[in-house]
Amino acid sequence: MAKVHVFDHPLIQHKLTYIRDIHTGTKEFRELVDEVATLMAYEITRGLPLMDKEIETPVQKTSSKVLAGKKIGIVPILRAGIGMVEGVLNLIPAAKVGHIGLYRDPKTLLPVEYYIKLPSDVPERDFIVVDPMLATGGSAIEAVNSLKKRGAKSIKFMCLIAAPEGVEAFTEAHPDVDVYIAAIDEKLDEKGYIVPGLGDAGDRLFGTK
Repeated sequence: MAKVHVFDHPLIQHKLTYIRDIHTGTKEFRELVDEVATLMAYEITRGLPLMDKEIETPVQKTSSKVLAGKKIGIVPILRAGIGMVEGVLNLIPAAKVGHIGLYRDPKTLLPVEYYIKLPSDVPERDFIVVDPMLATGGSAIEAVNSLKKRGAKSIKFMCLIAAPEGVEAFTEAHPDVDVYIAAIDEKLDEKGYIVPGLGDAGDRLFGTK
C-alpha cells in the first residue's frame, strides 16, 4: 500500500502559512512555493542510493559517498505544477523534466490528457510528479496513469496541500505510489476546492484570474 508522508518540518509549515495567506502577492507566492518545493525535495530524495568514490582531499586519498547515478525525472502537471519544478531542480540539477497537461471534460468532469512530453528513457527513471494541490485526486491519478502507460515503474507524487478525499482516492487508485504532502487540510467544499486551502494555485502563481 502507498505510504503517505506528511512533512511537519518547521520551515515548511512556516512558509506554507504565507503561501495560504490571501495577502501574499504573486512574486512572493512564487518564491515561497519554490522554497517549499526545495525543502520537500530534500526529504523525498532521502532514499537515493549511494556508491563509493575514491577522491583525494588536501590531506590524503579517501573513499567517500556519491549518488549512484539513479536517473530522476520531474513531471509537473500543467499548469500549476510548473511552479514547483525549479525548487526540485535546485537540489537535483541533472534531473530531466517532462510535462503532462490535463483538462476536465465538462460533461463527464473527468480529467483528459491533452499534452504529454517525457524523457526518452521512461522505464529507467524514478519520476516525481508535482502539483501544488491534491483535491479530488482526479488529475494526479490520470497523470500517473499516463506515466505508467508509457512504461514508468518508479513514481512518487509530491504536493503542497491535499484534501483527505484526494489522498484516499489517489492511494486507492495507485497503491504502489508514495505520496509526499506538506499539509492535509480539512475537506473539499461543494465546488471541489480544498478547505481552508490556498485558493487557485495556478492563478496565484501566474497572476491570472
